[in-house]
Formats: sequence, C-alpha cells, structure tokens
Amino acid sequence: MADQLPETLGQSLREAQARLAAAAVDDPALDARLIVEHFSGTTRTQAIADPERKVDAGIVAEIDAALRRRAGGEPVHRILGYREFYGLRLSLSPETLEPRPDTETLVEAMLPFVRAVAAREGECRILDLGTGTGAIALALLSAVPTAIATGVDLSAGALATAARNAGQLGLAGRFTVLQSDWFEKVSGRYHVIAANPPYIPSEDIGNLQDEVRNFDPRLALDGGADGLNPYRIIAAEAARFLETEGRIAVEIGHTQHNEVCEIFAAAGYVPGGAFRDLGGNDRVIVFERIKP
Repeated sequence: MADQLPETLGQSLREAQARLAAAAVDDPALDARLIVEHFSGTTRTQAIADPERKVDAGIVAEIDAALRRRAGGEPVHRILGYREFYGLRLSLSPETLEPRPDTETLVEAMLPFVRAVAAREGECRILDLGTGTGAIALALLSAVPTAIATGVDLSAGALATAARNAGQLGLAGRFTVLQSDWFEKVSGRYHVIAANPPYIPSEDIGNLQDEVRNFDPRLALDGGADGLNPYRIIAAEAARFLETEGRIAVEIGHTQHNEVCEIFAAAGYVPGGAFRDLGGNDRVIVFERIKP
C-alpha cells in the first residue's frame, strides 16, 4: 500500500477494506473507514464527495501501520487511542478497559436517581469503583451539571487516563481520582456507588475473544474463582460510605443475576431495579439498603 503513491482517499478506503477482509476481521468496512478517517483527518462525507482527494505519503504509511496492527488482532479502538461512550470521546490506555455500549445501561439506570438527588440536595456525590477510563462517572457528570464524582482504581495508569479524560471533557473540576484497593482509602459518604467490576471467572479468561483477552487488562477482567469476589467486597463494605437512601449500581455478567442478588441480600440490601442491555441480557442491578 505504501508503495502506491500518491494515493486517493477512495483507493485508501477500498484497499483498507480488502486487507481487513482478507484478515477475517469481523467488520472490515467499518474498521477500514475508522482507520482511514482517523489518520487522514477526513470524514465519511468527504470520502463520498471527494474520493479523488490525495492522501500524502506520510498518512498512507500511518494507515498501513494501523492496518497491520488491526490485521494482527489489535482492536480498532486501541489503535485509534479512544472510544466513544455515551456521546463522550474517551482516551484509552493499556491499563483501561475499552468502555463498551453494554455499560451505558448502568448510566441510563442511574440517571433519574442522580438527577433527583441533585435537584433535591443541590449536588449528587458519586463513587465510581474501578473507574478505568472514568466512563461511568464522566457520563453521569456530563448529564448532571451539579453532580460530583470520585473515580477509584488500583491502577495508577488507569487513574491518569481517567483524569486526562475529565480534563479533555471540561469535567476536571467535578471529578477526583483516588488510588485505592476498593474502599481501602475511600472516605466520606456518597449518594451513588457505581461499579463495573471484574466479573469473569479466572478459569474462563482463556476462553474470551482474542481482542479482550489479549488487550484488555486482566486486572479489570478477573473476578476470582467464580467471578463474584468484587461483589462480595462491595456488598460487605459499601454501607459505611453510602448515604441514607443511597443506591449501589453494579454491572454484572449475563448469568450472574441471582448470585449477585443473594450476595447483596445477605449484606442487607434489596434490589431496586434490574436492567437489560441492548442485546436483552441481564446487565445492571441497582440495590437499596434495607432501612432498620
């Protein structure tokens, strides 16, 4: 590809799609378009309206390198360095999960409550456990101007990424990062405790899709022998940090609804709602603490 210069935008797109199709990439047309548009600084409209637009040699070389990475199995958003989540562009790093559309279910589930608390109290304090890119907290902050959030993660690299995302989105003034092993260094009380914790059983990690197993951090995937360890920790320790009538919202694996509900019930919580993702799978449960 890099030997055929100068090259047009239309040629770049066609060749990129052909290369990814030959590599058996799941959606070669979409990934080719994302790569070419990103590195050429063009849009889909420009590709349609001006397919003969020249692409200079340096950009062709960058596209070529990106296509080699994608054909080798690296996820397209890792190559681009960002992913869209709830209308926000979030930078990625090796220490963060890619935020995925399923997790938007948690944002949608909690938004009415966050808005109601903010309207009543003048603010809504959110604790985002295992914040990663900051996706959950930053999505809620972007939707509720008087909400404030603390993003907790064990990984310093993830926290640096989350802080950078908050700055890029103009939300740094309402978002604080805290390096902590779950609640270890947390203080204060929150109206909402949210988490998309690791929930894959350790022995199942090897069966995940290559793009997940090889590129998402294991720390953000491995939920212990049965995949439920993080829920046990959250259920056991959250009460000290939860405001009266506060809510806990957790993302779950699609087969874990009953087990997670049992764990929280044993710690004094009742389900306040269960929510399915766009695929119809159980994805989020909201819990309320039983009043004494």
